Amino acid sequence: MTIHTANGPVSAVAPVLLAVSRATDIPAFYMPWFMERLRAGYARWVNPFNGQPQYVSFARARLAVFWSKNPAPLLKYLPHIKAHGLTGYLQYTLNNYEDEGWEPGLPPLTERVETFRRLAGRLGPERMVWRFDPLLLAAAHGHAMPAPAVLLDRIAALAKALAGYTTRLVFSFADIAPYRKVEGNLRRSSIAWRDFTQEEMRQTGLGIADICASYGMRAATCGEKADLSAQGVVHNRCTDPELVLQIAGRHPDVLDLLKLNGNEQLLLPGAPRGAGRSYPRDPGQRPDCRCVPCKDIGQYNTCPHGCIYCYANTSAAVARRNFRAHAVAGESILPTLSGNDP
Repeated sequence: MTIHTANGPVSAVAPVLLAVSRATDIPAFYMPWFMERLRAGYARWVNPFNGQPQYVSFARARLAVFWSKNPAPLLKYLPHIKAHGLTGYLQYTLNNYEDEGWEPGLPPLTERVETFRRLAGRLGPERMVWRFDPLLLAAAHGHAMPAPAVLLDRIAALAKALAGYTTRLVFSFADIAPYRKVEGNLRRSSIAWRDFTQEEMRQTGLGIADICASYGMRAATCGEKADLSAQGVVHNRCTDPELVLQIAGRHPDVLDLLKLNGNEQLLLPGAPRGAGRSYPRDPGQRPDCRCVPCKDIGQYNTCPHGCIYCYANTSAAVARRNFRAHAVAGESILPTLSGNDP
């Protein structure tokens, strides 16, 4: 479709679902920018691999999937987002790596738990997806490597605190090898790590499933090749067609995206998802990802949380510099991203 910008008419894609964002924490750092883009009706996204810009129209957007580790700023914007005709749900990564200091830009854990509860009170538990992601076995030089049981104890404590505020826990096992920049950042920080063994994955999955069953949650993995169904863990879809249908309803654009007709029944909340039904897969995601197509409007190298395991930033310094440079009125999170490719 063609949209009109300050520089004249341009060609734009018009997605039904928006990812806000896998690449950076828009709820924590860029909500004023996002609201300006909603008012303008479009955003400009720059491909991080070839530097080519793409305009994204919001004319057909029905639902936004938010990703965040500190979505407290989102609270005051919820009525305004709704006023723009957009609904959504939240993927809230709530880890406990406080002792290690691996997420230095985040508020204290108790504050993040309270934010989770407040948002659940506004959105409802079904729209609050808790992520403990990634599960990382690592230690600074001179410190003992923690056992998986340590992570299970932390997950159990958080599950108790979040009981009644969410219906789902999503996790993944840290996969460092494919991300050379993450490996480099860990080495520069004198942090050693190791992968989970297959048996540790099975036992950890079983432990997480048992914890979730105790607190009224479902356990799911994100983008994992490992099949933990025998342990009571399902494969998750972060952009979840069943949840999209429950929230956005039978709008023709939603049905067209999911390749459904208007006569198919929606699942009741809490029912098993996706039984006997297949959905289109987002071709831009990892091979083991089951998400449906969703257009991301975020950019790499722009999140200043400073998490040591982050794959989305070249370095924490680059991300902080880009955050300081961003313009609320800009068409994209940054006016230009040349030289900042991941």
